[in-house]
Amino acid sequence: MNFVTGGTGILGSRLIYDLLLSGEKVRALKRKGSNLDNFNKIIRFYTGDKNILNNLEWVEGDINDISSLEAMEGCDYVYHCAAAVSFLKKDRDLLFKINVEGTQNMVNAALRWKVEKFCHVSSTAALGESISNGKITEESLWISADGRSNYAITKKAAEMEVWRAMEEGLNAVIVNPSVIIGPGKADQSSASLFSKVQKGLKYYTHGVNGFVDVRDVSAVMLQLMRSNIANERFLVIGENRSFKEVFDQIAVNLNLPKPSKEAKPWMASIIWRVEALRSFLFDTEPLVSKENSESAFKKTFYSNEKITKTLEHQFIPIDEAIKDSSAYYQSVR
Repeated sequence: MNFVTGGTGILGSRLIYDLLLSGEKVRALKRKGSNLDNFNKIIRFYTGDKNILNNLEWVEGDINDISSLEAMEGCDYVYHCAAAVSFLKKDRDLLFKINVEGTQNMVNAALRWKVEKFCHVSSTAALGESISNGKITEESLWISADGRSNYAITKKAAEMEVWRAMEEGLNAVIVNPSVIIGPGKADQSSASLFSKVQKGLKYYTHGVNGFVDVRDVSAVMLQLMRSNIANERFLVIGENRSFKEVFDQIAVNLNLPKPSKEAKPWMASIIWRVEALRSFLFDTEPLVSKENSESAFKKTFYSNEKITKTLEHQFIPIDEAIKDSSAYYQSVR
């Protein structure tokens, strides 16, 4: 039996699908009142076989409710995909509550129920910034939290909880995916890349980041969990691409205009400040945060050498990932 958190997200839904497709049973944790409409749409996009969900059991609970994690009892493998993603200062406590305390609860429950293996989904945000041959690797040092977002700090702290549990006997692996391309709920997580283009995105930047197909992340997680590999972490990166390239490809596949105006750093600096003021005055969510603005111009390159050599995994080209995902976003417009 497999236990999955974050099962309604981009990665969690694909992971559940792949587990079910391979004939395994899945027990997935969802919060009370959680809407499964988007999850069901994604599964229907992946397959027309309604019977595939017969081996899926949803249980209500929360990673911050220790008693609900008793649902982990009897499970052999645990995939912890749940996390909060936000770059707003007001969400600091929420990020610490879900990402750090939630992960602490998860690994403690896994130790209690003596699960066979645990997979923690971290992020490239949890990596250090030192580079080797021009790229960030698993060995890059986290020198200081200065200038880091609360999201990055909490994902790093969550990893520390997993490493602590490993020292206490938990058999675990950590994956650090980059920006995940795949079917998801509009405006949430990396699905916002597609929704922004659908809404008529006009500006682009030449910032660079890592991108990866959701199918690759799920496949890597399954391979690692079915192997003897333990107590290690792996960057899961398909390609390093500029935001301009990614947005252009999305626009082409959605048959929409490409972003045509280059955003300048000074423009973004003004926008996030205006948004911060508007948010303060009218008690609304800012459309852009300081961290979002800065990351859009940053050129960060990651290495996938370790995971490629360890599993001999061949990553799906990002252009193909965008093409396949665009078919989903067009179907739900």
